[in-house]
Amino acid sequence: MLTMPRIVERRPRRYVAVRMPVTIPFDADVDPAFDELFAAFALAEVEPNGEEFMKFNRIDMPRLEIEVGMTTDAPVPVSGRLIEGELPGGRFVSMTYTGPYDGLMDATAMLVGWAKETGIRWDVETTDHGDLFACRLEVHDNNPSIEPDPQKLVTTLLIKLADG
Repeated sequence: MLTMPRIVERRPRRYVAVRMPVTIPFDADVDPAFDELFAAFALAEVEPNGEEFMKFNRIDMPRLEIEVGMTTDAPVPVSGRLIEGELPGGRFVSMTYTGPYDGLMDATAMLVGWAKETGIRWDVETTDHGDLFACRLEVHDNNPSIEPDPQKLVTTLLIKLADG
């Protein structure tokens, strides 16, 4: 199930993430990255209660650079693949998908198609090495550790709009 796309304002948010290059399919890379992220929160004695997300920095099909992260205002020491950053504020297109994660690629394609039809422009730079997004997110509103039924998983797709 999909909601209609809408434009939302978001404020900047500090985050900690595991950044990594992946190749589609990348399912096997995600769980260990989330484990690494949550271990860093546990070591810092910080409750992981922020916005859990996957951030798509570079898309050069089938190669991607992604970040598996969580927003937080608390200090979490970073090392190795862990980084800290700030999700930018601004205007985003938002669409919510309910269902198994294997449907997210189709949901994203529908959002991108809608944007092309309506003249929406993303904050993205096209290079010889793929598209570099200012901020393209899949926010996990719940996850399999909370909701074991894949049909009830809720993911919000967010892509930052170009200024103007």
